[in-house]
Amino acid sequence: MPDSLKQNVQWFPGHMAKTRRQIKEFLPQVDAVVEVLDARVPESSRNPELSELIGNKPRIVLLNKCDMADTVATQRWIAHFKKESAAVLPVDCKSGKGLNHFIPLMKEVLQPVIQKNIERGMGGKTIRLMVVGIPNTGKSSFINKMSKRNRAAVADKAGVTRQSRWFVIGNGIELLDTPGVLWPKFDDPKVGDKLAFIGSVKDTVFDIETLAVRLLEVMQKDYADRLMERYKISDFEDDMPWELLERIAKKRGMIQRGGVPDTERAAVMLLDEYRGGKLGKITLDSLEQENG
Repeated sequence: MPDSLKQNVQWFPGHMAKTRRQIKEFLPQVDAVVEVLDARVPESSRNPELSELIGNKPRIVLLNKCDMADTVATQRWIAHFKKESAAVLPVDCKSGKGLNHFIPLMKEVLQPVIQKNIERGMGGKTIRLMVVGIPNTGKSSFINKMSKRNRAAVADKAGVTRQSRWFVIGNGIELLDTPGVLWPKFDDPKVGDKLAFIGSVKDTVFDIETLAVRLLEVMQKDYADRLMERYKISDFEDDMPWELLERIAKKRGMIQRGGVPDTERAAVMLLDEYRGGKLGKITLDSLEQENG
């Protein structure tokens, strides 16, 4: 593999350090934490610092973008999180799928808190929830669907939400939107790759062709059938990933002068189609990997 493909993904802007301080500051004001994960990478999209940050505060895990993840794998991850005594809900925050179950689940998780408020004569006390997660997992889409208004900034790229803000969603519930938080470095380079694939790390941080080649390397191993179906190519088992990117460029007519494949255009297309779900339902985190 060329040296240019050995690039490591690291991104820890100063505003993320600020967000960690904000989480600590606001934590005493909330009753529970809602952690939004990407169902395609349920483990890789978890911030390993978060458990330490929130301590014993009740937590609800949302597996967002479930319609873009492997259904069987999602069910296995749900069972895994439940074994960790976490309340978990598969959802799609753009369409609203599954969100009708959120408030009943929240009331179940916070039943002791709600009961204590009733006993104190404060049955109508507002329930406050902090929404956290790494960039581009869908926190703002979740808040917009719950509040039925498009007030939280939404974009299919990392680093959109920059300030913590409160949103009233009705039923005596308020949500605190926090900026996406990554951690200082990725101990496992493959985690960094996966976060880059789903757009949780800004595309400007790394070379787009390098990223596309890494995605092809993963898909060539685990989802070759999806590549065959989408790009109408075959017999690429022995191809190097960068050779496969060239074949995809040619297949899509992305040719530069002299008949050279335009691999940069092909890389942009590949990542856009993966992020848009056009390559099918794909889960890149496996429990075998996590338990291995």
